[in-house]
Amino acid sequence: MSAPAPTPTLVPLTSATLSALPPGVSVPTYDRSALTPSVVHIGVGGFHRAHQAVYLDDLACQGVTDWGLVGVGLHRPEMGQVLSAQDCLYLLVERGADGDRARVIGSMVRYLFAPEDPEAVLAALADERTRLVTLTITGTGYRIDPHTGEFDPDDEEVAADLEDPARPRTVFGYLVEALDRRRRAGLAGFTVLSCDNMQDNGSAARTAVLSFAALRDRELAAWIADHVAFPSSMVDRITPNTSPQERDAIAAATGVDARWPVVTEPFSHWVVEDSFVDGRPPLERVGVQLTPDVHPYEVVKTRLLNASHSALAYLGHLAGHRSTDQVMADPLFRAYLTRMMAEEIAPSLPQVPGIDLAEYQRTVLERLANPRMGDQLGRLCRRGSTKIPNYVLPSVRAALEQDRPHQLLGLAVAGWLRFLRGYDYAGREILVEGPMRDRLVPLAQQGREDPELLLRERKVFGDLAQDTRFAAAVEVALRALEEQGPREVIAFYLGEGAEAAA
Repeated sequence: MSAPAPTPTLVPLTSATLSALPPGVSVPTYDRSALTPSVVHIGVGGFHRAHQAVYLDDLACQGVTDWGLVGVGLHRPEMGQVLSAQDCLYLLVERGADGDRARVIGSMVRYLFAPEDPEAVLAALADERTRLVTLTITGTGYRIDPHTGEFDPDDEEVAADLEDPARPRTVFGYLVEALDRRRRAGLAGFTVLSCDNMQDNGSAARTAVLSFAALRDRELAAWIADHVAFPSSMVDRITPNTSPQERDAIAAATGVDARWPVVTEPFSHWVVEDSFVDGRPPLERVGVQLTPDVHPYEVVKTRLLNASHSALAYLGHLAGHRSTDQVMADPLFRAYLTRMMAEEIAPSLPQVPGIDLAEYQRTVLERLANPRMGDQLGRLCRRGSTKIPNYVLPSVRAALEQDRPHQLLGLAVAGWLRFLRGYDYAGREILVEGPMRDRLVPLAQQGREDPELLLRERKVFGDLAQDTRFAAAVEVALRALEEQGPREVIAFYLGEGAEAAA
């Protein structure tokens, strides 16, 4: 009997081992010690490491060393432990239809975990070299009411930051305290660039920061308004969570012992409003689109891609699917998504230079169906109370204003309401996650007999529930989901039955 093949030795990922990595893995071609730490990113997670940090790495590879990155974590210490062990290097795996491309990203020069050392974070933000602060803190992190557009200060952590500015807990506490230190030191402000998936994210960041600052010191708020820029941006790159099993498979395939690799698709898009203070990175050199108005790009992306995510997530999960590629392999779901985009979303979208809406929809279908990039529906189901108002309801409103069909969108909303009950068709528990969970789940359970209990929730639906056409569409869809499974209901809707039932 022949002996088993020896297990290949993995090369740990550190600065000292870059030259020893397998030849199929790309490594930084620049001197990382020459990077100036002029960008601070708050909210380091998978998406940031697959998107903004990669563009900065691309710049460094072109010899632009003025925009090194300091990463800041707010909630989970594990990221800092991994990055510290790897000298802030990490492995990015772009998973295309024809294979994987592994690349080490080196643009991050330092990582700070805010709860452990808030002063170090404040010092980095107040450092005169810092000119740009980027954010991925999720849509709920801005505490902006989606209907009023106002900042909600009713939070224990916000109160604590106002009481003790030197030990912040919130993003606003860090930004405002650091800007106050810069003001007192006679330094310039910096640019705050939101990279979160929400429309008008620059306005949300501006409202949150200025509102918090005004609660603390109105003169400081006025200085920030004059010396800080809050450009909007549109970001797009599918980046699923990396499971331990996938991490092990990547290690075996690449020969690199990377403790927390990032898996993403080859597609990447970043549109940024060209409104900065104290200079900006030459992002246009690495494929970023600079524009005076990001809003039309945000509208197209959030209403097509993000709304599609939400529609598939809840209905697909209820149907037993667990990933985007699985649900897109179901012909009924693919047909449902195709028609919802083409008939109920695209007709109300603006014409945007450089974007062919029909081609964009085809690209969305292809990206979501990629079997090598299946995103977990459980992850996409999180924070529905933010995603549904931001991604789905704007298309509903537009359809109602134009007296256009909206039944498929109503079914997407009904799928979320049914998901909120916290159990599937077999009675098994569903994990519902989100900032309004404790309020919405009981309402959803009570709403089995009266769906309007949920539709009257103004923090989600605003005045939409007062539109009898919308309420009727959701109630019909929810009633159908009560009586049949999601696939049967989708088949009924695609057969034009929804309009007759309404």
